Amino acid sequence: MSKIKRFENFHILLWLLKDTSWLLEFRIFATMIAIPTIAVAIHIAYLSYKWKKFDFWLQVAVCFWISANSYWMTCELFGYEELENYAVILFVLGFISTFIYFGSRKSVY
Repeated sequence: MSKIKRFENFHILLWLLKDTSWLLEFRIFATMIAIPTIAVAIHIAYLSYKWKKFDFWLQVAVCFWISANSYWMTCELFGYEELENYAVILFVLGFISTFIYFGSRKSVY
């Protein structure tokens, strides 16, 4: 199993912990687990860039997605619902990263 794949598998566990904590309204734990979840996503994107993997821009999109999701979660859990719409900025950046990925591919399949 490649190093990136191991990080991706660990990342899934972190993401599930974060979202389950959000669902159960464990505010402090959900916020704390968001930090390593984002950090691992950034590390995976860095490794993809370093090793010139074709999916680098998809990994960047995941970073934006996790960041947007974590921001939204934090706003909701701590009573700042009026600010959660700003998460759309990070979601849009994720879409842009995805479009760059598909636009730079010679053929998708």
